[in-house]
Amino acid sequence: MYFELLTKDIRLREGLKACMNCGVCTGVCPSAEFYDYDPRQIVCIVQSRDDEQIEQLLKSDRLWYCGECMSCRPRCPRGNTPGYIIQALRTLSQQLGFFTESEKGRQQLAIKRVIGHHILEKGYCITPRLVAPAMHPEQGPVWDWAVGNDTDFWTKFSPNYRGAGAGALREIDSDAIAEINRIFEVTGGKDFFDTIEAASDRKARQMGFDGADESYVNHTYTFNSGNHGA
Repeated sequence: MYFELLTKDIRLREGLKACMNCGVCTGVCPSAEFYDYDPRQIVCIVQSRDDEQIEQLLKSDRLWYCGECMSCRPRCPRGNTPGYIIQALRTLSQQLGFFTESEKGRQQLAIKRVIGHHILEKGYCITPRLVAPAMHPEQGPVWDWAVGNDTDFWTKFSPNYRGAGAGALREIDSDAIAEINRIFEVTGGKDFFDTIEAASDRKARQMGFDGADESYVNHTYTFNSGNHGA
């Protein structure tokens, strides 16, 4: 069943040719060096068409370790692209609500709430003010200053920062925002977002939260069990 669902995704059809289990993809994978992650093994599981193993994969953290750098793509001697296969698996995991069963998978709600909403409301995936220093301490004191003085700082690079007119970081006009929202509606993007919200809300309540509220989102974003290393 799961393999048939995966074959509806063009990324699976383009990415899975005939894996011979050589391990080249794992050998060149940056994530495999740091995580308990083996793209060769993932491709083998999908290629096996074993529903039980694929379901375990769809519910696992392993699915979310890939950085989608596509180092695997040009190096496979059989023309496979494990990165495409993983993208297809991630989408199916989200559609079925399985992503909530893993620590890293549950972070999809934070991504949807932050970047997804920002696209629909601002027309950008991310803008300087979105990278809050409190949530990104790794940015250091320079970023803290840059956010606090964003207008003075960013107008040196883009005169129309948060204003009308052309240029990077300009304010996107309401007609364009409405068109972006319409694109999300007709392509199923908003329904997809709703699926992520509904699955996350169910899981949050199972975990003792009052639904997928801010405390749950902060938990998924900041919690790290420390069990992900190679």
